[in-house]
Amino acid sequence: MSVDRRSATTRLAINVVAWALALLWVLPLLYAVWTAIHPPLYAARFDLFAPLTLDNFVRVWNAAPFDRYFLNTIGLVVFVVIAQFVVCTMAAYAFAVYPFRGSEWLFMLFLIQLMVMPEVLLVRNYSTIASLGVMDTMLAIALPYLASAFGIFLFRQAFKSVPKELDEAARMEGAGPIQVLLRVYVPLARPTYLAYGLVMVAYHWNNFLWPLIVTNSVSTRPITVGLGIFSTVEQGIDWPTITAATLVSIGPLLVAFLLFQRQFVQSFMRSGIR
Repeated sequence: MSVDRRSATTRLAINVVAWALALLWVLPLLYAVWTAIHPPLYAARFDLFAPLTLDNFVRVWNAAPFDRYFLNTIGLVVFVVIAQFVVCTMAAYAFAVYPFRGSEWLFMLFLIQLMVMPEVLLVRNYSTIASLGVMDTMLAIALPYLASAFGIFLFRQAFKSVPKELDEAARMEGAGPIQVLLRVYVPLARPTYLAYGLVMVAYHWNNFLWPLIVTNSVSTRPITVGLGIFSTVEQGIDWPTITAATLVSIGPLLVAFLLFQRQFVQSFMRSGIR
C-alpha cells in the first residue's frame, strides 16, 4: 500500500512540475496575445474588463508590407524544402542502396557537417553569394540550404530499414532504379518525409540571420527580417504593435500546429526524431 502511495505521490509531483514548466513556457505567448488585443493603456495592466480591440493588427498591417513578406517567405520555404527533398533523397538512396568503396568514409564527412554551426560559415557563404552576383535575391537566401546533412542521414536510415525483399521484387518486375526509389523507398519512408518537412518548414520560416545579411529590399525580405526591421526601436517600444506584428508572423505556423498537432506528433514518433 505504501508503495502505491509513493508511486501516486511521484506521479503527482511529475505532473505538477510538467504543468509548471508548460505554464512558464506559454507565458510569453499569453502576454503577446493579451497585449495585442488590448489598447496600449493595458500593456502592463491586467484587467478582466479591459476593452478588446483589433486596431493594433490593423495598424501593423498598414504600416509594413506584410503581405509581400508572407509571399516571400512561403515561396522561399516551398523552394528550399522541395530542393532538400530531391537532393537528400538521391544522396540517401545512393548511400543506402548502392554502397561503393569509401562510401562509409564519405558519409562520415557528411555527418561532420552536423557539428558545424551555420553561423561559422556566414563569411564564406556571403563571399560565395557575392561572387555569384545573386545578392538580394531569393536564390541567395536558399542556396546554402539546398542540401542538408541531417536530411541525408535521416533518409538514409529510413531507406536502410526497408526490407530488401521489396527492392528485389520490384527489380524482378522490371523496375529501374528511379522507379524502385519512387514506388518502394519513398512511400515506405513517408512518415520520415513528413517529420523532416515539418522541421524544415518551421526552421526556414523562422530563419533570421542569413536572410538579414543577404537581403536589402522589400521584394526579397522574408517575414522574420521584415518583422525585425518593423520593430526597430526609434522613439521607444510600442509593445501592443510589436506583439501584434509578432502574432501576425507566427500565426500561420501556430494555426497549422493547432489544427494538425496529432499528425505532427505521430509523424515524429514514427520517424524516430527526438
